[in-house]
Amino acid sequence: MVGAKTDTQGKAGSAERPAVPWQLKARHYKGLVAIPPTKPVYLQDQSRNATLGTLKTLGIPTMRPNTRSISKLTRRQFAWQTAAAVALHGVSVLGAPLIHSARHRILCCDYEGNKIAIVAEDGKVEWEHAVQTPQDCWMRPNGNVLVCYRHGAMEITPQHQVAWEYRAPAQAQCHSCQPLKNGNVLVAECGMSRIVEVGKMGQIAKEIPIASKAKNMGHQFRGTRQTADGHYWVCLMDEQKIVELSPTGVLLREIPVEGYPHAALRLPNEHLLVTLGPTMKVVELDKKLNVVWQISGNDLPGNSLRLPAGCQRLSNGNTIISNYLPGPFLGKQPQAFEVTREKQVVWEFTDHARFKTVNQICVLDGSGGRAGTELR
Repeated sequence: MVGAKTDTQGKAGSAERPAVPWQLKARHYKGLVAIPPTKPVYLQDQSRNATLGTLKTLGIPTMRPNTRSISKLTRRQFAWQTAAAVALHGVSVLGAPLIHSARHRILCCDYEGNKIAIVAEDGKVEWEHAVQTPQDCWMRPNGNVLVCYRHGAMEITPQHQVAWEYRAPAQAQCHSCQPLKNGNVLVAECGMSRIVEVGKMGQIAKEIPIASKAKNMGHQFRGTRQTADGHYWVCLMDEQKIVELSPTGVLLREIPVEGYPHAALRLPNEHLLVTLGPTMKVVELDKKLNVVWQISGNDLPGNSLRLPAGCQRLSNGNTIISNYLPGPFLGKQPQAFEVTREKQVVWEFTDHARFKTVNQICVLDGSGGRAGTELR
């Protein structure tokens, strides 16, 4: 819809009439989230008929658009009535969708909130479980949830029973996990310079040493994944690079990146999707490591990147980004969002009342990503 900001042209010889700002605020309607426009919308007397006429053309019911009825409305009344119609029908006066078209059921990690949770499409929390500083999460085919946390990894049943657990050494920090096809669980251990495959009884079935020169061992690793060919992809965050290792741990290549990698996903087209944490950037690299798509800093109004952590590429080509909100940004903007290749946000997750820092999401509604299996 065409924006309702109009030029302030009065009658010849008369002074311009001051614009009255009207800015829609975020509000919920039956589980759908209305997002605010990025700039105030100005409504002038002469724009009322035009705005109502456009709403009518779009099939949005409004009050009868005749001069008498409009003239009885104050600007404030008109603004609120139009806001209600716009929010109800998902149309923005700035031309962008006001109510997002996508909806997702998700499993998420809340790092500072010390919990994992399943959230329904309408935003209702279906299930949650207390976990100290969770970092990575997966929904298993049997309905159990796999999660890694500072001191190891565990699988939790819907009834909150621990069905499986691995306890890492005391000096380790576990920032990544993945269920593998052979039944093992991959765990990356900062401070130990290794990744391990853990068996069904909680024992280490395989250990892969990682050559690392990290200065901050707590920042040694972040996202670590095994692909279908058995190779391991490890984000060496402190060293600003990603390494590919053979199934036996032989270094195959190093990929330097301009930032601190938190996740690196090898896509079906052999591109690499990388989040760069405090560098505030997400990039997609082709086979020759050229940047073919990226989001930086303030590219997305209302969803400025703060610390992009987890990510997923959905089957429709869109990307979900978990936007960890550090310090001064806590509670100030959406905690995760889905964005198209054209950089249009089509879904957001925002719940500051119940969640603090969402650093990883697993989509559960069949739209792709990591629901039970890694995207390879």
